[in-house]
Amino acid sequence: MKLVLLTALTMIAFAANSVIGRMAIGSGDTALIDPAGYSAMRLISGALVLAVLVGLTGSNGKRSPRFQSGSWISAFALFAYAVAFSYAYVALEAGIGALILFACVQATMIGWALKEGDRPSGLEWAGLVTAFGAFIWLVSPGLSAPDPWAAALMALSGAAWGVYSLRGRGLPDPLKATADNFMRSLAFLVPLGVIVVLAGNGLQASGRGALLAIVSGAVTSGVGYALWYRVLRQIGATQGAIVQLTVPVIATIGGSLFLGETWSRHC
Repeated sequence: MKLVLLTALTMIAFAANSVIGRMAIGSGDTALIDPAGYSAMRLISGALVLAVLVGLTGSNGKRSPRFQSGSWISAFALFAYAVAFSYAYVALEAGIGALILFACVQATMIGWALKEGDRPSGLEWAGLVTAFGAFIWLVSPGLSAPDPWAAALMALSGAAWGVYSLRGRGLPDPLKATADNFMRSLAFLVPLGVIVVLAGNGLQASGRGALLAIVSGAVTSGVGYALWYRVLRQIGATQGAIVQLTVPVIATIGGSLFLGETWSRHC
């Protein structure tokens, strides 16, 4: 029961990231913060909160803030996921973005599991077929498909998140690993800032937009991802991919309740 509750809480956090991201970034006059600024504040706030949590809880009976469980590859995957996610939500609704994101997450994680010799059950195959059927239907020509560049960015984000999830399986201390990865990911904000400046796109953020980025980074990302590493250690890659199919549904409901996004044939 504890595992079920933790899994449900984690999926809600994932869905909340989509709703909060769309709420903050939006498009046109509705944008409260630019995508690069949102990504940066999300990663920085997540790193700070996780550093405090690690410092308070310690590890292996020692109250130490040192981070030793992450890696640069995982940190880059986290960074790539966050940045592609932010830029995709300039043009995607919360539910549609979550559907593309987690269809690609599922493909990445199940594809790796198959490569490693895992054989999904009939129910797991049904989940994979359902997710990809919905994805193909969503982006098919003539069906009011979402912006292709935004969809491609969200697909990239999903693949990066799949890699990040796979690399977190079996780590002995999920909290420290997540904190380490968030701290390392901050190094990649420097080249991102350079690219933004060279492109002539200045950073801009309202107070509300900054607050939403901080909530996403500190709570639904930082704490949520630490919980995810803990859950994934117990359920494995294939089931971890399948359970994330619930996120687009939760995100669509959240988009309807908090963003006024209407239900349609696509969500």
